[in-house]
Amino acid sequence: MRWMYGAAALTAACAMLHAQQTQVLDRVVAVVNNQAILESDVQNELHLSALDPERGRLRALSARRALQMLISRALIQQQIGQGTVPIPEPTPDELKARLQSMREQLPACVEANCKTDAGWAHFLEENGLTEAEVDEYLRQRLVLLRFIETRFRQGIQISQEQIAKYYNETLLPQYPKGETPPTLETVSPRIEEILLQQQVNALFSTWLSDLRKQGNVEVLDPALETSANGQGDQQ
Repeated sequence: MRWMYGAAALTAACAMLHAQQTQVLDRVVAVVNNQAILESDVQNELHLSALDPERGRLRALSARRALQMLISRALIQQQIGQGTVPIPEPTPDELKARLQSMREQLPACVEANCKTDAGWAHFLEENGLTEAEVDEYLRQRLVLLRFIETRFRQGIQISQEQIAKYYNETLLPQYPKGETPPTLETVSPRIEEILLQQQVNALFSTWLSDLRKQGNVEVLDPALETSANGQGDQQ
């Protein structure tokens, strides 16, 4: 009987040690106004970069840049949480439409034939993604985009000439040879969104820089630190 109790105690102790080791592995790498960013958050950001339409023409996302994106997103989400600029949540229909657009227009998805259920399932499997992760990715980005548009878009106009130039010079070269790219009419809304983000970048960067100065942002992992203005390693 004592042996059984001893074995049970040893098993429990090993389980506790394993749990503690698991917790240590997922360490805090940065703190943004008392909000922790974990190493697993950085890894997840790298993981989800497969869904970034711009990634096709950029080198692989680095951990440093991923952390800076997470810090910026945390600052913005904290502002959204204050409710100074009311931002409605995307509806299921909006998320469904955005997902369909991604499956048809994301260059990596075109190559994988994501328009078909089999192609989409293969793309998810190849990139280690789940439907739930993609849905949450789209939801967060729609909310952030609405916030940026609401706060910074006023007075900014995107011309059809700018859209056509981006389509011909930036988007089309990303599609593999032999694949039929979407028409300009089909992707115009998405291109307008991208160009809008570029146009508001100056205003947004200034605002975000002020948020960083006013808040408390601390990077705890020296390997993930960037230059003082947070702009090191742009990719």
